[in-house]
Amino acid sequence: MRTVSAAETAPTTYPWAVHAEGLRVRAGRHLAVDGLDLALGTGVHGLLGPNGAGKTTLMRALATVLKPAGGRLTLLGEAVDGRADLRRVRRGLGYLPQQFGFYPRFTVREFVEYMAWLKEMPKTAVPGAAQRAIERVGLAAKAGARMKTLSGGMLRRAGIAQAIVNDPAVLLLDEPTVGLDPEQRLDFRELLRDLGVDSCLLVSTHLVEDVVAACTDVVLVNEGRLVYQGTPDDLIARGGAGDPGDSPAERGYSALLRRHRAETDR
Repeated sequence: MRTVSAAETAPTTYPWAVHAEGLRVRAGRHLAVDGLDLALGTGVHGLLGPNGAGKTTLMRALATVLKPAGGRLTLLGEAVDGRADLRRVRRGLGYLPQQFGFYPRFTVREFVEYMAWLKEMPKTAVPGAAQRAIERVGLAAKAGARMKTLSGGMLRRAGIAQAIVNDPAVLLLDEPTVGLDPEQRLDFRELLRDLGVDSCLLVSTHLVEDVVAACTDVVLVNEGRLVYQGTPDDLIARGGAGDPGDSPAERGYSALLRRHRAETDR
């Protein structure tokens, strides 16, 4: 019997969980992501930008739903292109789109277990993993309820549960706080901090305050291009009293967008 070294049993690590160089992605005929450079590692990254900035298209590309039209995209150390075998990469991903489908008559537990099966989790691991995911999003009391009976906020939490059931190395959440009340949003921020300890988490949202409160890193995009990447404190420092916004974070966000647009129009 051979002795197994610590290096062989250690989890695989990558310089960047997500790495894009000159990434171009189409949404239909429109080039929604245009020459984007991005590097994301472990932590909670907030994705901000106005409507039509390319956030959802970028999320779909990172989730391997859309193929890049140009540039390079590497996920978990593997290049994503038209020739790639994406099954291994997808096992390490978790994804919550803005709108997700489900069988209305499924219970919450059945829905999360079914999604775990689709992610090719070992059969014996599925029940326990589903229960843990349901508990983490605060739906333990509703585990036996049918999906069609859930409120909008509960549906979003069930969607988050399916996204995290496989303990993904890269977790992508597109507008996850839609339908959550203020108390649920506070709980969700705490969940984000917990998830970001050992995974790469990208959260797309219009709520700048959620990003500042829960994220270690801010990514701001506009017209498919990177405008800014840095800490929430630096984002706040970019704004001034004359910039639009009801908070220092919103003023920093507005200031960065205004300067980017001015430079683009030159």
